[in-house]
Amino acid sequence: MNKSFLKQFAIALVLFLLGYFTTQVLFAQTLEKPKVSIAVGGKNLFYYLPLTVAEQLGYFKDEGLQVEISDFAGGAKALQAMVGGSADVVSGAYEHTINMQAKGQPITAFVLQGRAPQIVMLASNKTLPNYKSVADLKGKKIGVTAPGSSTNMMANFVLARAGLKPADVSFIGVGAAAGALSAMRSGQIDAMANLDPVITMLEQKNEVKVIADTRTLKDTNNIFGGLMPAATLYAPEAFIKKNPNTTQALTNAMVRALKWLQKAGPSDIVKVVPESYLLGDRALYLEAFMKVREALSPDGTIPDSGAKTMLKALQTFEPDLAGKNIDLNRTYTNAFVVKANQKYK
Repeated sequence: MNKSFLKQFAIALVLFLLGYFTTQVLFAQTLEKPKVSIAVGGKNLFYYLPLTVAEQLGYFKDEGLQVEISDFAGGAKALQAMVGGSADVVSGAYEHTINMQAKGQPITAFVLQGRAPQIVMLASNKTLPNYKSVADLKGKKIGVTAPGSSTNMMANFVLARAGLKPADVSFIGVGAAAGALSAMRSGQIDAMANLDPVITMLEQKNEVKVIADTRTLKDTNNIFGGLMPAATLYAPEAFIKKNPNTTQALTNAMVRALKWLQKAGPSDIVKVVPESYLLGDRALYLEAFMKVREALSPDGTIPDSGAKTMLKALQTFEPDLAGKNIDLNRTYTNAFVVKANQKYK
């Protein structure tokens, strides 16, 4: 190895290190909060796949962020973590922004992960072999990821359309993975509102009957009468106002993940997600992914009409919302998504 080569190598290394450290300093100067904690309820679900992609492919790091993700049994638990101060941001369902505004605690969604809920409500063939209609669920036990979560909201809406109230059934938190499968298969619950890959695993063995399905845009429109924003990243209004550059960096990473997912094939997905997400069946996991792929947002934009559809749906079973003056413009913003899409075409 000659001296000329060593000299060139040394110069190249110095330039690289200078560039790296300069970049880190710039990030540190522009990001108000480089370390961000995100709470999520059921990270293994396709509902939150964009979050996992952004994390696993290093997109948060590329934006200068150190992100710590804490996984909870359901979206309601993740929301509690943020309200309690143990998380800065939540990867969770859009409807929480409406409910929290009604309680005088304004939070804002700033990037959309899913444009359809992907939630499926099922009846157990084991405990309800003669199930015919939603009316048959009166007095029964219904599993949800966690009480107060988006799965609970979906179940409430389906019940309301059939003339039943939430109090007419018993809701049981079963999580979003093996616990949900076990609860259904053991007969602990009579019905369940949950998401893929759990749903496809139960369907594959003919263990359930589908009551309502929101994995496609068409089915979602049929049930709710319009677009229905699902998973988002949301945070308190105060956090976003105080940390606009940090919020932009989070949005950039998520939009980049959404763009990647639009082009990724099934084999790309299994290389990115942790092995535990596959629940021991890679082929089934990929089959489930193809069922929900359409539900993923292509660019992170939260549709104006979707916010109105959500409020209308919530008002069907939450009487407290009926008399509230909800300012939907405060529940979401697309300002950060617009900039992120300019950066990642």
